[in-house]
Amino acid sequence: MTIKQVLKMGDPKLLEVANAVEQFNTSALDKLIQDMKDTMNSLDGAGLAAPQIGVGLQVVIFGFKENQRYPDSDEIPFTVLVNPHLTPLSDEMEEGWEGCLSVPGLRGKVPRYTHLRYQGFDQYGQVIDRQVESFHARVVQHECDHLQGILYPMRIRDFRTFGYTEVLFPELVAADRASGGNME
Repeated sequence: MTIKQVLKMGDPKLLEVANAVEQFNTSALDKLIQDMKDTMNSLDGAGLAAPQIGVGLQVVIFGFKENQRYPDSDEIPFTVLVNPHLTPLSDEMEEGWEGCLSVPGLRGKVPRYTHLRYQGFDQYGQVIDRQVESFHARVVQHECDHLQGILYPMRIRDFRTFGYTEVLFPELVAADRASGGNME
């Protein structure tokens, strides 16, 4: 199966609940994470979940120094998060624009918790326990949704805020084409 076949909204694997990882620090897990990194980097993504490349395991990666699709966002440290658990730390939610490598060419406004705690493990089984806010919190929620079979359009409340990136953000598409990058 090619990346393009898996990275699309119509793939039924994207709607399945992922299984927990049972063994850490294995060559298979290392290979999966490297494949995810390569895929995310080649598509200039902010994050990626294992189901997006056809693997039904609870593994997400995220992070970047800067990302042309999210130019106003702060740096997010690169993280491998396995078997994540998210806990909102307030009831405050904020709508923000999201795109997804599995829903190419589209963007929509999605409500997300502004402050949350995420817990889980790295690929070696070491505990991760962080409190984050703003865009970092948004990215984590977006990627972890993939582990539950949820794509961001399923969370959109007002479909007037959902559409083609080239229509909603033509300046981003023009800048992306000029740089030779891949917008979605």
